[in-house]
Amino acid sequence: MDSLPIKIQEVTSKSALRDYIFLPAKLYHDQPNWVPPIYMDEWKFHDPKQNPSLGKATVIRLLAYRGNELVGRVMGIINHKYNETHGEKTARFFQLDCANDQGVVKALFDAVYAWAQKQSMQQLIGPFGFSDKDPQGLQIEGLEHLPVIATPTNPLYLQSLIEGEGFVKHLDCVSFKVLVPNAIPALYLRVMERIKKNSQVQLLEFKTKKALKPYIVPVFRLVNETYSDLFGFVPMTEEEMKRMAAQYLPILDPAFVKLVLNQDQELIAFVVAMPDMSKGIQKAKGKLFPFGFIQILMAANKSKQLNLLLGAVRNDYRSIGLTALMGTALLQTAIERGFELMDSHLVLESNQAMCAEYQRIGGEIYKRYRVYKKSIS
Repeated sequence: MDSLPIKIQEVTSKSALRDYIFLPAKLYHDQPNWVPPIYMDEWKFHDPKQNPSLGKATVIRLLAYRGNELVGRVMGIINHKYNETHGEKTARFFQLDCANDQGVVKALFDAVYAWAQKQSMQQLIGPFGFSDKDPQGLQIEGLEHLPVIATPTNPLYLQSLIEGEGFVKHLDCVSFKVLVPNAIPALYLRVMERIKKNSQVQLLEFKTKKALKPYIVPVFRLVNETYSDLFGFVPMTEEEMKRMAAQYLPILDPAFVKLVLNQDQELIAFVVAMPDMSKGIQKAKGKLFPFGFIQILMAANKSKQLNLLLGAVRNDYRSIGLTALMGTALLQTAIERGFELMDSHLVLESNQAMCAEYQRIGGEIYKRYRVYKKSIS
């Protein structure tokens, strides 16, 4: 079969988009730790009416055929606003999936290069989507563990294929594994109580989604304020915040959301975590209906792993121990609910302060994700 020619075609129809979306399931069905996307979300991601980012970027989707067999896909993205803001001429590749075939990945990259050159780009990086809110990087360590929601899921061989095309490390993100103790250490409790006595801050915990709902958009506003220096970050509009609030509130467990207000009732810090549901997404094969959502909820209810999704402290409150306050409160809830492990989600390897926080509570790096780069000549 390797002697058959490779043909690259742009996705220009709904049927081709369907082939593009479902190709990874065909390629990786025998990979025990591959987790499909939620296909409802995947269709929305590729719909300009549902995903405003598509209207702000130049995008191309490509399919690779060897003979008549579909064997690869890739997405090219140019985020013009990000490039203008940062003085870059950078194109991105995203959703690279293919058979273990160097010829296929070469053909896909050659097509992306040619497209990016026509747009006067000087560098290609990836895997990286429209912003840091999309799954970023290629997982290169810890593939024996199931991926968590909103993180990459890929076979190990993709690393050698990408590096075989001359790509080198641009940056790494890591995930920490933190064991949940049987009881909160006394030192943590003393620190927590000391901070709670500070009349200028108030820890909020929740039992219902109704009580949590008014704070979801303020959480995203604080993300905009505190994430601006992170690699690839693109601020959310108010419309995007409301859409994301509607998307994520139904699946949040309010017990795992901890907020801190100041004396003016302004949101100054938060942490959001979620029980792992990867096994349920596998069983549901990425489909919510008719019964997939039940399998996902059951997996989340049975899980012993808690995944951290988002967290932030407003810049002018970073030195008074709010991270310790929220972390201890989250640990208390995790212990009460019988969790054994926490996953930090992706942390930039260069974010020394955050890495130090996880190491301080006994966290160990157990997954690594790499964003590659290559000059476009």
